[in-house]
Amino acid sequence: MSTVELKPISKQSEDTLDMQVDKKTSSQKVPSLCAIRYGIALLAHFANFTLIAQNSIISITMVAMVNNTDQSHVNNSTEELPGDLNGDQHEASTHLSAKAPVYNWSPQTQGIIFSSVQYGMMLMQGPGGFLAGKIGTKKVVGIALLGSSLLTLCIPPAANLGLGLLLAARAVQGFTQGAGYGGQFALWQRWAPPQERSRLCSIALSGMVLGIFVVLLVGGVIIQALGWPFVFYIFGGFGCGCSLLWFILVYDDPASHPWISSSEKEYILSSLHQQISSEEQSLPIKAMLKSLPLWTMCLGTTTHQWLVNTYIVYIPTYISYVFKINIRDNGFLSSLPFFIGWVVGILGGLLADFLLSKNFRLVTVRKILTVLGNLPSAALIVSLPYIQFSYVTTIAFLTLSCGLAPLCQSGIYINALDLAPRYASLLMGTSRGLAHSSAVLVPLIGGFFLDQDPDLGWRNFFFLLFAVSQCGLIIYLVFGKAEIQEWAKERMMTRL
Repeated sequence: MSTVELKPISKQSEDTLDMQVDKKTSSQKVPSLCAIRYGIALLAHFANFTLIAQNSIISITMVAMVNNTDQSHVNNSTEELPGDLNGDQHEASTHLSAKAPVYNWSPQTQGIIFSSVQYGMMLMQGPGGFLAGKIGTKKVVGIALLGSSLLTLCIPPAANLGLGLLLAARAVQGFTQGAGYGGQFALWQRWAPPQERSRLCSIALSGMVLGIFVVLLVGGVIIQALGWPFVFYIFGGFGCGCSLLWFILVYDDPASHPWISSSEKEYILSSLHQQISSEEQSLPIKAMLKSLPLWTMCLGTTTHQWLVNTYIVYIPTYISYVFKINIRDNGFLSSLPFFIGWVVGILGGLLADFLLSKNFRLVTVRKILTVLGNLPSAALIVSLPYIQFSYVTTIAFLTLSCGLAPLCQSGIYINALDLAPRYASLLMGTSRGLAHSSAVLVPLIGGFFLDQDPDLGWRNFFFLLFAVSQCGLIIYLVFGKAEIQEWAKERMMTRL
């Protein structure tokens, strides 16, 4: 007895069948208001909110954790800041240090602390996606949420016990967060109809932007009122509650969900009929490694994450350096760009699906959103060192730059769902894991630049960011694709 592998009859026949399925599913479309699939997207939104909040707490608390009173920088701004943004920095530092310990960490040491959590995230996103495909997103992300939250509660005592223990705690936390990020993408293989994929994914991924916004907004207030350790305690406790809700409310697919309506279940399952494997198939690893569109997506995601991680790590530090404002107002100003980004990210998903409904090619939509989320953002941020004289212009440029970046969520970030929906969980996790190499490099390189001449350091750091991000964008525009690759199509087996 032998096994023969049969490929689909022909590309033309397959395309015809896909069109028939699309027509069938569009006619069965159920209202999205209160639909379970949007509830799942909202829960994923809050899971991402929790993970990124716990990941980025250090970016706002670092201002209070480090003794900055001996810095000799004199602000050259010729535009006077609002009265309530000017305060006695020495008095504020004394007040904060009375509530919590202050450490003498150099910019390079701070860069190592920033990046320590990213190693685990980089290594675990691919395996997290693979595990979720095997044992389910519910278990992988739920355990990751709980683990990250418990470790967040441990950060303040770890810092008191020594730098080495702090780095170790953040490194282990990175593994849990990486599994959470990578594991969530398996949801959309079974929950996202192709014509709603952009908006569902943008709702889920926008939770990351909202998490950074809330941390920066309330972090400064918490630090001034209670001390920096309570930022970790509050968000760690919130994450424990969020993980409980995840275990109760999230299911891996529509078929197993106890409260989904029969019409919505039929709509989702029929729309994904051509994209879900009818049987277990081995991974086409050689074909994946040779796939130029796949490598192009990974590179473009990595270079855009360089831009995003610069926002996450260095916006509070840059605002503090240029304008010398207190921690509370720093948090407010640093959070504003991320609030705009949260709104724009969700609207970007709606825009992508709208363009598709107007018969734009899928690859064109992905590239339009990627350009809009990349080029203007990089151009605005590279101009910051030349407009330090103006407080209003600097904040406006920062807000626009960070606010436009999440448009890529509906572009290159979900491209794996177009290229290989059958393996999207593994591929999206792997691409995000590779992209997190930038989260390791950004604080290390930033610390190297800023440990020297600060003014020149910021300028060179932003120029490097621009070059890296545009290199990835150009390669994606030339080589990026959005159709299912041959190696990702179902291989029908028959026995003779």
